Amino acid sequence: MIKKKEAIYRYILTEALERKQLSFTQLSLSRKFGFSLSTVSNAVKPLENMGAIEKRTRSFNMIDIRKALTFWATTRNITKDLIYSSRSSLPVQKIEGEMPAEAVFTAYSGYRFLYNEAPADYGEVYVYADKKTLEEIKERFPERKGPPNLFVLEKDEFMPEGNIAPLPQIYVDLWNLKEWYARDYLDALERRLFK
Repeated sequence: MIKKKEAIYRYILTEALERKQLSFTQLSLSRKFGFSLSTVSNAVKPLENMGAIEKRTRSFNMIDIRKALTFWATTRNITKDLIYSSRSSLPVQKIEGEMPAEAVFTAYSGYRFLYNEAPADYGEVYVYADKKTLEEIKERFPERKGPPNLFVLEKDEFMPEGNIAPLPQIYVDLWNLKEWYARDYLDALERRLFK
């Protein structure tokens, strides 16, 4: 399950990248998530220490989105969120097409659906799912022997609605993947985010 601080990072980075909101208050974040002020403060402290945010009396401003995104990417451990994996003989686009409507695509599929392009061919599908959706996925893609090419990550309660993960989530997930083409997707995403 995603850590509380990661939910905070995802939210402020999504707001900064997609809505161009750069100013936040710790109190509003505390209320939004139902976290204590100290949890919010502990989450943003490393960002302040590295100069990614600038703290004010009652708020903070995002001043270096790339630095904050990189910090989250390097502290994230995607394997802790893995709740199911399987092997399918279907091509990736068929796997994607047979996913339940509630599955949230990330990594390669998330990028492709978001931008309608693929910087490189890919052979794995990564999705977030809650328990109910996971059961549907298991029915459609039962466990099979061989190297897995379908990975299901635990969807947290703070994941925004929709079937494509937020941009920052796609970025940090790609950062954490070992396939050689993850770099092609990261480079393409960085070009789009930091022109």
